[in-house]
Amino acid sequence: MNSLSERLTRGTASGPAQIDHCRRLVADWQLLADLSFADLTLWVPLPQPGGSWWCVAQVRPLTAPTSRPEDLVGVEVAGEDAHPFEVAYLEGRPVTEGAPDWSGPAPRRREVVPVRHDGVVVAVLARDTNLAVTRAPSTLEHTYLDIAADLCLMVSAGTFPPEKLQDAEMSPRVGDGLVRLDGRGRAVYASPNALSAYRRIGVAGDVVGRDLGEVTRAAARERVAGEEVAAGIAAAVAGRFPGPMDVEAASATMLVRALPLQAPGGEAGALVLVRDVTDVRRRDRALLSKDATIREIHHRVKNNLQTVAALLRLQARRMTVPAARDALEESVRRVASIAVVHETLAGSREDVVDVDQVLDQVLPMLGDLTSVGPAARTRRTGSFGELPAATATPLVLAVTELLHNAAEHAFPEGEPGVIELLAERTGDDLLVRVRDDGRGLPVGFDPSVSEGLGLQIVRTLVVSELGGSLHMGVPPGGRGTEVVLTLPGAGLPRR
Repeated sequence: MNSLSERLTRGTASGPAQIDHCRRLVADWQLLADLSFADLTLWVPLPQPGGSWWCVAQVRPLTAPTSRPEDLVGVEVAGEDAHPFEVAYLEGRPVTEGAPDWSGPAPRRREVVPVRHDGVVVAVLARDTNLAVTRAPSTLEHTYLDIAADLCLMVSAGTFPPEKLQDAEMSPRVGDGLVRLDGRGRAVYASPNALSAYRRIGVAGDVVGRDLGEVTRAAARERVAGEEVAAGIAAAVAGRFPGPMDVEAASATMLVRALPLQAPGGEAGALVLVRDVTDVRRRDRALLSKDATIREIHHRVKNNLQTVAALLRLQARRMTVPAARDALEESVRRVASIAVVHETLAGSREDVVDVDQVLDQVLPMLGDLTSVGPAARTRRTGSFGELPAATATPLVLAVTELLHNAAEHAFPEGEPGVIELLAERTGDDLLVRVRDDGRGLPVGFDPSVSEGLGLQIVRTLVVSELGGSLHMGVPPGGRGTEVVLTLPGAGLPRR
């Protein structure tokens, strides 16, 4: 059982809502571990007799040495070791062990907190504090531990974690900057890193004793954004969980996350975590600008190719020599196929192409550019998926050449027939088959020495650019022609 949900299902927390609550707790509990200076483990009771408990998740603090270097996930305990779990679970209250545990590499003390959801205890949270670490009492340490105690009481009451899953990767950490607010929204403590973050956005002096929402609003460069952040901080003081917010000032950008601190019987307030994300947002804007530029380039290339195709089409109509007119029309088809690829890239935020979408646009064009008429039908089976642009462009050109050759040479004029395009996987390779039920290959035909321009183009694209292979033969039905393109694993669709 590799996933947290699977491990929870083995225990009694098997309801979807209970599992989701535990998942949100685990997604957000690095905050609690850092504030507690303690290791956290999540335990659920097993349904079989004997009172066994199973550890389903574990996290270590970033602010203190771990007291549990061993991996506890998957460990089962019973008997005396599980007694604090049973008490917290059955009585629904936190349990603190009296005597330290000396069995590990360092002495530790454990507190067990019930995890409640919708009034029901669904699991227990164990906090193991390393007692070998001696700390000089400081305002920072006392503030961290007080906040951790409030959050543990909220876990026990079922009011933490929030209903909406937070983005743990981008959320500010305790060490990035922390401000504690009282019930009026005034700062009663700000860590040194939090003060540094506020100075970077232009706030002079200490923020302690000031209304943090008003301070943050005044520092924002845009009034609407400032009002939004101030409203979010006020919402946290009132007991709600606002989402993360950016404060963009003239010289820096700060990410703000506000959480309510409303432990039963405790003093109401809020916790505000801040992080300087100036460089991150600058890179984000640079990537967005680069992405928009690339899409604009693809759009202009597509327009230019369509212009070239239109000019070639006009020139073809003026040709009186049939061979010259056919050559120009084939050029129109090839240029139009490349234009469709660039049109797809112009609407994508990644440098990948949905090949199926491109082919669905290219296939109708083949009927307009061949003399076969409606007698030959083309159908596609299987999915190419998404491919990198460097792979998609030569592949689409090769496939359209093969489809055009089949439509032009497989059937006598007016004779009905079917052309199939199939995409499938064989091991690590992508196989593309173009199959028809027409007249078949001429006697003695050798594709490797054929002087036809279409096959030469296909060979060059498949072998030289895609690193694949090409084979021509008779399809399984024994009638017509089948061309098989084998592309190596590098050309496989993205999953």
